[in-house]
Amino acid sequence: MVGHEFVRLLEALWTRGREVPYAPVSASQLRVLYTLERDEGINLRTLGELLESAPPSVSRLCDRLEALGFVRRLPSQVSRRELELHLTSHGRTYLQELRGRRGTSLLEVIEGMTPAAARALLVGLAGFRDALGETGSAPGLRPADDARSA
Repeated sequence: MVGHEFVRLLEALWTRGREVPYAPVSASQLRVLYTLERDEGINLRTLGELLESAPPSVSRLCDRLEALGFVRRLPSQVSRRELELHLTSHGRTYLQELRGRRGTSLLEVIEGMTPAAARALLVGLAGFRDALGETGSAPGLRPADDARSA
C-alpha cells in the first residue's frame, strides 16, 4: 500500500512540474531538445532511434525547432552525407529558463512544508535516485519514459 501512495504522490509532484507552460514548443519538441542537450551532435537517424520515432516525424520536429532557432544542423565531421544536430545558444537558454520556472513552481510547494517534512523528502528522493542506479531510469521504463524526456 505504501508503494501505491508513493507513486500517487510522485505523480502529483511530477504533474506540478509539468504544469509550467513550455510554449513555444510541444512536448515532443521538448523531448528532442532534452535529447540533444544530452547527446550533442547526433544525427537524425540516431535521434529517431532514441525517440522511437519514424524518420519523417523526427525530421519535421527538427524543422520546427530549427525555424524557432533552437536547433542547428551542421555537416557531420564523420560523413559528408550526414548532418549533426546541435542546440543553439537560444535553445540552451530556453531549457535553462524552463528549468528555472519549473524549479520556482516546485519550490513554492516545498516552502509550504515543515522543515522536517522537507528534510524527509530530500532523504527519500536521494534514496529514490540511488535506487535508479547508473542508468538514471527506473527498471522497465524505456529512455523515452524517464523524467528527463518531458
